[in-house]
Amino acid sequence: MDTKALDYIALTLVIIGAINWGLIGFFQFDLVAMLFGGMASWISRVIYAAVGIAGLYALTMFGKISNSRMNS
Repeated sequence: MDTKALDYIALTLVIIGAINWGLIGFFQFDLVAMLFGGMASWISRVIYAAVGIAGLYALTMFGKISNSRMNS
């Protein structure tokens, strides 16, 4: 898979996670749990895990940003 495509997928998942956490923080409403059958359902757990992995992958984007600034 192309690294750029993986970056966009990770960014999309991180944004979904950020929106979900915002909803939880402001309104005590877990959109992922509501859409996919609660926090204990397997699909919700897969989504939470994918968002978590995407967040960890997004940490590598800091290195890409600093490398692109050095090359400019």
